[in-house]
Amino acid sequence: MLTNKKQQQLESWKSDDSNAPLTTNEGLKMAEDEHSLKAGERGPTLLEDFYFREKMTHFDHERIPERVVHARGTAAHGIFECYEDASDITKADFLSEKGKVTPVFTRISTVAGSRGSADTVRDVRGFATKFYTDEGNYDLVGNNIPVFFMQDAIKFPDFVHAVKPEPHNEIPQAQSAHDTFWDYIASNEESAHMVMWHLSDRAIPRSLRMMEAFGVNTYRFINAKGDAHFVKFHWKPTLGVHSLVWDEAQKIAGKDPDFHRRDLYENIERGNFVEYELGVQLIPEANEFDFDFDVLDPTKLWPEEQVPVRLLGKMTLNENVDNFFAETEQVAFHVGNVVPGIDFSNDPLLQGRLFSYTDTQLIRLGGPNFHELPINRPVCPFHNNMRDGYGRQTINKGPVSYHQNGIQNNHPAPVPEEEGGYAHYEEKVEGRKVRARSESFADHFTQARMFWISLTDIEREHLTKAFSFELGKVERKDVRQRVVEMFSHVCPKLATTVARNVGVEPPTNDKPVETDQTSPAVSQFHDPIFKPDTLKVALLTDGSDVTDVVNMLEEAKLTVETVSATQGEHVDETFDTADPVLYDAVVVAHEPTDARMNAQMNAFVTEMYNHYKPINSLHPELPSFASDAGVTTTLQAFIEDVAKHRHWDRPDALG
Repeated sequence: MLTNKKQQQLESWKSDDSNAPLTTNEGLKMAEDEHSLKAGERGPTLLEDFYFREKMTHFDHERIPERVVHARGTAAHGIFECYEDASDITKADFLSEKGKVTPVFTRISTVAGSRGSADTVRDVRGFATKFYTDEGNYDLVGNNIPVFFMQDAIKFPDFVHAVKPEPHNEIPQAQSAHDTFWDYIASNEESAHMVMWHLSDRAIPRSLRMMEAFGVNTYRFINAKGDAHFVKFHWKPTLGVHSLVWDEAQKIAGKDPDFHRRDLYENIERGNFVEYELGVQLIPEANEFDFDFDVLDPTKLWPEEQVPVRLLGKMTLNENVDNFFAETEQVAFHVGNVVPGIDFSNDPLLQGRLFSYTDTQLIRLGGPNFHELPINRPVCPFHNNMRDGYGRQTINKGPVSYHQNGIQNNHPAPVPEEEGGYAHYEEKVEGRKVRARSESFADHFTQARMFWISLTDIEREHLTKAFSFELGKVERKDVRQRVVEMFSHVCPKLATTVARNVGVEPPTNDKPVETDQTSPAVSQFHDPIFKPDTLKVALLTDGSDVTDVVNMLEEAKLTVETVSATQGEHVDETFDTADPVLYDAVVVAHEPTDARMNAQMNAFVTEMYNHYKPINSLHPELPSFASDAGVTTTLQAFIEDVAKHRHWDRPDALG
């Protein structure tokens, strides 16, 4: 593993309690930790018990406010390595040299739910990466969906209030399938494009390791000559983009609400390090107005067919956190943490985020010194005249805490731009102060329809079912009717089908917005990456030794767990502790030993079939679907089928 400067820095903060004496926070060794100090064995606890007071006070205050959004997340350390010298487009030093390595910390999260919600809910996933560069921390904060629900950040509180549990009863948790969310959508047509992505399979990823992510906002790259490009960021997983099916996602939420975080943690522990390639789309400033959409509109994507993605490097997440609270929970990201060569555009959503991120960390982490927490500290030195406040850890020596001074010769001193100091891109801006939106932001349906017609038949079927499920949970019929009318502009056939499913009138509009533009890149099945690596196989056995089968599957880079009726030497899980929704494929290694085991095996295999997963049997007895797609009797054929993930052409599957 390459040397990680951030991990080296964190070592000085880590504490190993192995074989250590019990002390107070002040280092006083304590002789007792089980009993408070009392006046007699059955008497009252005494106020002078300083250790009891310290222990209980710390316990009472050991939680910090959870994030308003992105509360539930998981994270890992890693490195980013450059593929090339990108100095032709940016002077950012961490992108300046082929093979240059930068330590990173990435947190991936759901958006709507609380910290205790499930991983596999239908939701946007946040994807935030902190690059600990030699020029300071750079935070790339995005989502697994490239567009957003609104165009101006001033509407963000309204949207979050709408998608969160309704205020009168705090229901539902971590779901958008309720009245206030859909009332918001029907009242704010700019959200149409984002809703199409939200109801697609992108919102229920199979794994955080198999999920594309995007910077969402439009930024600027500036090179050393001062040339500027508008830029959008992409993270592309090397395992490809794959999703759950909705029935499976709902069941996993009950069987293992920690499914995604467990999957990420266990794979890193096994050495299956997680890889994402960083790419950028670039538009020269001179070409800003060459498109039929506004490049600053956060509800629009830049079709990859028009603006190709240039890959700059690869991030490898290769080390789990040592302490979830100290690292994952206390990490503070900010879209305003940039380095020379990266700047902001006039994207109105981005401009609002520049205020919001600092503001939220002040309340969540207790004051202005959250940057001094170990996980947030840069690996390069930092010097300024900002002093004191809650949680201050730096001990600044000397009498001066102001810039213009004679005592320290005006130090700390600004660094000229040509020597690496950060200077904002010079842009001429003119205009009257108005509360208004550019007319170039007014088209809300063209790209929503582009998304719809670019999907495969399977993806459109899933999206239609998602619409029907979500709207079917809405109690107010008028809201359901308004949503159906709204999405008739995307596809009248879609809206009519959903109207029938949710019990409202077909839409009055029968003509979608006019466009024949497609973007195949938005489909998960466009140029897919299929490989068996790290996929999880349930090996159903009678409890006897199946080492040869396990070895063959593991040689194909599959992860294998043996499942049987009872625990034993050769059994990892039982039918009581395992469940078919927790696996990607199944091998039936032995015939059942009794009627109960036969029923358990058949139920297991049938659910795998209904979710389109690969099935293999090493004995001749299989249910009636033995000849269907993705059902094999040899391990080699099975391994090839596992690489395909799902087999959608099964005639009788119910998933």
